[in-house]
Amino acid sequence: MLLYKKIILFLIVTLCFLKAHGVSRFSLDEKENIRIYEKCRRAVVNISNITVNYDFYYRPIPSESGSGTGFFIDNVGTILTNFHVVENASKLIVTLSDNSQWPANLIGSDANNDLAILSIKTPSGKYDFLKFASSNDIVVGQKVLALGNPFGLRLTLTTGIISALGRTIEAKNGRKIEGIIQTDAAINPGNSGGPLLDSEGNVIGINTAIIGSAGSVGIGFAVPSNTALRILPDLKQFGYVRRPWLGIEPIPTLYLKRIGIDIPDGLLIARVVKSASADIAGLKGASRTVKVGRYKIPWGGDIITHINSTPVSTMEDLALQIETRKSGDDVTVKFIRHKKIHTVVVKLFLRPRS
Repeated sequence: MLLYKKIILFLIVTLCFLKAHGVSRFSLDEKENIRIYEKCRRAVVNISNITVNYDFYYRPIPSESGSGTGFFIDNVGTILTNFHVVENASKLIVTLSDNSQWPANLIGSDANNDLAILSIKTPSGKYDFLKFASSNDIVVGQKVLALGNPFGLRLTLTTGIISALGRTIEAKNGRKIEGIIQTDAAINPGNSGGPLLDSEGNVIGINTAIIGSAGSVGIGFAVPSNTALRILPDLKQFGYVRRPWLGIEPIPTLYLKRIGIDIPDGLLIARVVKSASADIAGLKGASRTVKVGRYKIPWGGDIITHINSTPVSTMEDLALQIETRKSGDDVTVKFIRHKKIHTVVVKLFLRPRS
């Protein structure tokens, strides 16, 4: 019994000594997690997507069709999130870290990169905003932290590492999103639109998807911060992303090969839009149709094989080479016309908004 009392006394004295000398019970890594959470939590919001359905008598019935996460990116109430979080919303409600709720307006969206920005009118003192870091500087193995509202559980922090870079995922509109960050930080339904942070608390990605739908399996994806930084000016000013285009309606020749046509790899131009970039550069569309079995195929158009020496054979290849550039940029297009290889320099113009 005396020995037991001595051990207890020793432990009490030791704890008092550690406390008096400022020795924390937390590890350095835990301290960093706590610091980043406290630094960033007021910038993260919950977004409720309210849609309107109708009953048998066509009476409107508002209902919450989903929720996700977003975060402030400036001190004037601008919130960045995923496009699929706010898609088809009749009304958007943003809940701040202090549990106050505010109506939000959709300012701009880009389904191709699954990003959107909202705006709310609330005193800037009620929230903080996050800063971006360049996603070009991140590496596999680097520690990351994810903030969000998984399954509606608000202000949740998870940690992990960057598992891989340069992944490709499919947006809801079918377009491929390139350069995606893969992480093992737990990301679940409701995390969508939340920030993926580096160890300084800066945004390096926007959490957007997981494999499967039931919950995290250690494979989550985030849109790189540089993608967001590239399109944010257009979203703020125009509400959409202004993208250059060639002004063509292409058919990937791989589809034609599947029905037995011997044709080079590339994109067959079915039609050229008048006065668009391709038309001004002299590219030609199909001049007739030919029947192959039960199919009628546009024929006689140029076949684009390369853009700036990069092979193109799918719509995704074309989008990656064209839509990531700026209006006024020149690209060198290699194409086949009447079995001869040609090249032409094409000046890109903006796609008209439909």
